[in-house]
Amino acid sequence: MAWNSFQDISNSKPLFLAIYATVLIGIICSSVYVFSALYGGNPVDPTTLFSSSYSTTQLSNVDSTQVDHAPNSGPTTRDEAPSLSASKPQRMKSIWKLPPPGSKMPPLKTFRLTKELVSDRVKDNVIIVTFGNYAFMDFILNWVKHLTDLGLHNLLVGAMDTKLLEALYQKGVPVFDMESHMSTVDVGWGSPTFHKMGREKVVLIDVMLPFGYELLMCDTDMVWLKNPLPYLARYPEADILTSTDQVIPTVVDDSLENWQEVPAAYNIGIFHWRSTDSTKKLAKEWKEKLLSDEKIWDQNGFNELMHRQLGPAVEGESGLVYAYDGILKLGLLPASIFCSGHTYFVQAMHQQFRLEPYAVHTTFQYAGTEGKRHRLREAMVFYDQPEYYDSSGGFLSFKPSIPKSLLLDGEHNIESHFSLINYQIKQIRNALAIASLLNRTLVMPPLWCRLDRLWFSHPGILPRTMTRQPFLCPLDHVFEVHVMLKDLPEEDFGPWIDFREYSFLDNPLLSEQVKESWLDVQLCQDGSQGCHVTNETSQPGVLRFPKHSSEELLKTVFSSFKDIKVIQFSSMQDAFQGFADKAREDKFRDRVKRYMGIWCCVENHIPGHIYYDMYWDEKPGWKPAPPTTPEDDHPPW
Repeated sequence: MAWNSFQDISNSKPLFLAIYATVLIGIICSSVYVFSALYGGNPVDPTTLFSSSYSTTQLSNVDSTQVDHAPNSGPTTRDEAPSLSASKPQRMKSIWKLPPPGSKMPPLKTFRLTKELVSDRVKDNVIIVTFGNYAFMDFILNWVKHLTDLGLHNLLVGAMDTKLLEALYQKGVPVFDMESHMSTVDVGWGSPTFHKMGREKVVLIDVMLPFGYELLMCDTDMVWLKNPLPYLARYPEADILTSTDQVIPTVVDDSLENWQEVPAAYNIGIFHWRSTDSTKKLAKEWKEKLLSDEKIWDQNGFNELMHRQLGPAVEGESGLVYAYDGILKLGLLPASIFCSGHTYFVQAMHQQFRLEPYAVHTTFQYAGTEGKRHRLREAMVFYDQPEYYDSSGGFLSFKPSIPKSLLLDGEHNIESHFSLINYQIKQIRNALAIASLLNRTLVMPPLWCRLDRLWFSHPGILPRTMTRQPFLCPLDHVFEVHVMLKDLPEEDFGPWIDFREYSFLDNPLLSEQVKESWLDVQLCQDGSQGCHVTNETSQPGVLRFPKHSSEELLKTVFSSFKDIKVIQFSSMQDAFQGFADKAREDKFRDRVKRYMGIWCCVENHIPGHIYYDMYWDEKPGWKPAPPTTPEDDHPPW
């Protein structure tokens, strides 16, 4: 443009300013677009740069790979998402990013639950939330790790005590203060503090729904195995989608359960809420109901309200049903893929239907929190610290070698079930003794059951369920896992015997160093060819070792292999002759007798439980039978 022409334009100030501003905006917008395209992620919308509420400092912190998209559109009864999420790119702080070394803990008020705090983590209008106290720190880290492995970062954890809040902050986990001042220890199921925690969940839902976001609320003792958000988005009309305790399948695919065939409780360990008039009304009434009567369990209160009116079905093929106030639309998540502890660990329903599970919740289990953790470890879906996958003394394992007749022959009844279990108990007893002598950590064998375990009378296997006979049963069906982990005094119960889950040696988190340091021990009959006492292997990595060996022989021979990480016996049948020192044997017996649990429960008999006995074979004529008198109702020790 000629200088004179430019002067002519500039003399008209309004026109000049308009053109100048247009050119400047165009240059800036083009630069931002090119920059964002060059450095990854979706291009930043240039129009958002000029929002008065979004500073250039905030823009510099935007991670282009985590810019939120606009929320899903929904019916007009749903709250609009806050403008921060809907109209402009949003910074989402990285998870697992540690605070700078030496930095101070921010003041507690920084972690207060606010709409703004939640909006920093929302994506596609969804926030995924759990909460707990410090006792569940490892469960919470496991919960977060599974979500981030699935590429989900729109999550928040509510801390019920300051210790957990600080620990999660130091780990780089997004956390907010629930201001509960809760105890940091495990409160135990059914305790008054447990019920208080349940009320905190209801209060939390009541607070968060008015923010306008979709809320996927979860317990900490569950694990996400597959991204659930696409599944939940299949039902945009639903106000609430909830898991259930249903154990009998009502569908054979991944559609919602047939609500008319679900008598089981709706389980509030996994449920998804949309912010609607009905859900906000429900949350408020649920909260008031629980606060007015401390004896009401939060889940029972939810079920009572949802069943106030149940039906008719919502028009169409969605599988939704009107519930609560006759307007709320409810969907029941299929138990085959949003699994309970029974449909996943006992029935393996998802495998039989050839479906991919989205989640597993550690319900229908025994041995408390320790039992929950062990089940997740058995399924190899629990992330332990690296030291868990090693042991200073090494590991001991064995092949259980169960006769086919004990697994398959005859009827599946109490007698055949206990015959199968007792055979395995005797081998495990030998393995515990040898592990104790060699100071090794025992890798428990897979445990096979013919009958299910429940807390009420049943015929062995619940009718119309998909439980196979026999089935691979969780350790807590037979053993008191929490007692096995208890720090019993050594002066009374002998040395501690550490153990691992049956799948431990197959876990991909196990180091190659452990996997490659291996000795196979083949038991043989003393005096047979090639079977003699030696600490030399017959071939690389293989040792032939006589049956019925003494304590002294075991300690002498295997002291030469103390640097070997894994020693695996071909069997534990007749592997150990017994302790030389009676005092040590007595302490060992007192310890392992307490490891055994109960089978429950015989129909038409009170009480119907039967105690497992570690030393059943020392009692002639022993038979599985429930106690006949109150005086008989005690463990066999």
